[in-house]
Amino acid sequence: MNSQITKKILEDNVVKQISLFAGKTRVLLVGGVIRDYSLGKNNFDKDIIVINEDAQKFAKYLAEKLDAAFVVLDELNNIYRLVLKDKINFIDITNPIENDLQKDLARRDLRMNAIAFDLKDNKFIDLFNGFEDIKNSQINIISEKNLADDALRLLRIFRFQATTGFEINNNLKEIIKRYCKLINNPSKERVQYELMKLFDGDYTVKAIKNMDECGILCEILPIFNDVKKVPPNTHHHLPLIGHSIETVNQIQNFYKIANKDVKEHLNSVDFGGFRRLAHLKLAGFMHDIGKFSCWTIEKDTGRHRFIKHEYIGAELCPEILRNLKFSKKQIEYIADMIKYHIYPSHVIATEGLSDKVKLRYIRKMNANVIDNIILAMSDRLSARGEAVTEEMVKKNISGLQELLGFYLKIKDTLKPLPKLLSGEEIIDITGLKPSKQLGILIDALQEEQFSGNINTKLEAIEFIKNYYVNIK
Repeated sequence: MNSQITKKILEDNVVKQISLFAGKTRVLLVGGVIRDYSLGKNNFDKDIIVINEDAQKFAKYLAEKLDAAFVVLDELNNIYRLVLKDKINFIDITNPIENDLQKDLARRDLRMNAIAFDLKDNKFIDLFNGFEDIKNSQINIISEKNLADDALRLLRIFRFQATTGFEINNNLKEIIKRYCKLINNPSKERVQYELMKLFDGDYTVKAIKNMDECGILCEILPIFNDVKKVPPNTHHHLPLIGHSIETVNQIQNFYKIANKDVKEHLNSVDFGGFRRLAHLKLAGFMHDIGKFSCWTIEKDTGRHRFIKHEYIGAELCPEILRNLKFSKKQIEYIADMIKYHIYPSHVIATEGLSDKVKLRYIRKMNANVIDNIILAMSDRLSARGEAVTEEMVKKNISGLQELLGFYLKIKDTLKPLPKLLSGEEIIDITGLKPSKQLGILIDALQEEQFSGNINTKLEAIEFIKNYYVNIK
């Protein structure tokens, strides 16, 4: 196996360039590139250790040779990044800890991430049996001390499970349980990055289940302490936490069978530095976080009700994600997915459903139509309680698929709706100051445009005048 991995490494264009310009400097690849090529994956993020040269000096030299951007990641620990011209490939460069390669490798997180490859003699250095873990699809740490020294590694264990599908043995789970509260120590930015990597993986569901078992999940997202209190009911065959996880599973399933247009959309990186798919899976996991807050049980029927849970969840979401340092665009997207996760099912249930009604929905959801419909289908397939018949499920999924097909058919012909009136113009018409009332007027005008009831500036002015009189 090692000879095949060696071949892949040496055929990598970035590795070729590093080798070409290394000269007398001893350069070792470490971690990700070896792991990824061992798993048959592509790699665009190279970590290298330089032995007999200052890392900063070598990084600047290599940046010049490769016409790459030079970035200081951690000056104290001598860690530097090169961003190559394609903006896809990265090289992180450092010296070994205490100028001792063995000590450096011994302080890493997982055994499979501590394999090095010496570009001088094309040989692997595997001091901790990392290849054995890869062969056996196992995740093992190098030492407990390494977890305590940098608690982010607790989350990285699950991130690597989400991306590899490897197993975490019971002994390691017990270790994680003992240290789980330390996950609150690393910066929120680092936690958010690892969390998004986790949701970007093919095995997110496996990782989430183990995170919950080990106590990490509710440390990072405390709202799930409440989610876990909601039991199965006539609508949900699973407790709410199970339903939330299964929704993520169904999103992943839809992605696997998606056509080219849908897959390209979900693979696009439009905000936050991660694919839409990763954000949609996180939104799917969080889509019912509002249910506990509005949970009631009818005395006469025993039916569990969660009235307006989607709106409550959308209100709870921003503070949770801001705490984890998500960007404004990421928060807006996830909050909208939560708020509107039932919306497409309401659309297809409209009596006398017309193209105009469908277009109104499409205009409202804008770039998020595909995401929203997939979330609605995943939600439906994850709730199969005794009150939910097979016929209900088939009818819902069929209607949502038709709505998605309608969108895919017309999406290239859609043009953005014109902005008929600015906020300043509405202020001039009404005399209002920036206020909640002004926001209501702007939203109301937008809704009329979505519905196709207003198409000109004159119509917009008349609508604002009449609507304002009614809300005074």
